[in-house]
Amino acid sequence: MRTKRIFGIFITASTLVSLTACSVSTTPGGSDSGGKKAASDGLSIGFSQATQQSPFYVQLRTGAEQAAKKAGAKLNFADAGDDVTKQNNDIQDLITRGVDVLLVNPVDPKGVKAGLAAADAAGIPVVTVDRPVPSGAVAHVGRDNKEMGRLVGAEVVKALGAKGGKIIEIKGDAGGAVARDRSAGFHEAVAANSKIKIVAGPYCDYIRAKAVTAMQDLIQTNPDVKAVYAHNDDMALGALQVLKENNRTDVKVAGVDGLMEAVKSIAADGPYIATALNDPISLGATAVQTALDAQAGKKVSAEVDAGTGLIDTGNAATYSGSTTFALAGKK
Repeated sequence: MRTKRIFGIFITASTLVSLTACSVSTTPGGSDSGGKKAASDGLSIGFSQATQQSPFYVQLRTGAEQAAKKAGAKLNFADAGDDVTKQNNDIQDLITRGVDVLLVNPVDPKGVKAGLAAADAAGIPVVTVDRPVPSGAVAHVGRDNKEMGRLVGAEVVKALGAKGGKIIEIKGDAGGAVARDRSAGFHEAVAANSKIKIVAGPYCDYIRAKAVTAMQDLIQTNPDVKAVYAHNDDMALGALQVLKENNRTDVKVAGVDGLMEAVKSIAADGPYIATALNDPISLGATAVQTALDAQAGKKVSAEVDAGTGLIDTGNAATYSGSTTFALAGKK
């Protein structure tokens, strides 16, 4: 294993205080000795994740941990808690611990620039996962979020029929590429029916509780709503909860990610009609493999597309199972 040169990075005193080892967990097995590792420990991967407040990101971590363990690598994990300042501190902490390669799921693609610059100065390759950055990464592993929005949008158009109607869109995170693309793809698909009107809901950060609160207001101001599209299934399920509480099971609901709770609702032929496959376990595994290839000096693609697909009433039963999300590879 090569020895890396870690350059001193100028940071403020307040930043130094915030760089604490307790922010990072290490898996698999063994104690961490201040970043100094024996050769038998294998490669060390740092994984700085934006948040753990969504089931998708919890499973993304699980997928990465499983893949790292299988490869004989050590995964050092840090949860930024949706705080970009903490994420930059976490990245610096991981660098100080001596990781060989970094996986980054950015809170803010532009705001994480300082952390990426520190990794570059230390000679550590960075691979982003799920959310891309403008620059500073050797590769990005994700899925075509615009295609996801397009697939789900086409299904909603079909469900509404020629009469169209009003659709409420509940958004992910402000300024995020995932939210932007899932919205753009959906808008492109519904543009095929001029009788469809989209009402822009608030950004709910992919969190169900926030979507519940938003939907409670939206259903009052939009009593004529015919469908709800959310940028992930967790928010869509929050909207569905409010619709049911108001006896509005006539309103169609669609989301993205293939959350199993949503898949089973689709299979039950209820108001939930569609989602797009976004298996976080396989995404985490692909990200880890890409990071290991990058660290080994292998040629990696700048954009690694993990693939997607539509889950609707016709195939939802096939995807139903005991996992948290529908698994890729099923038909």
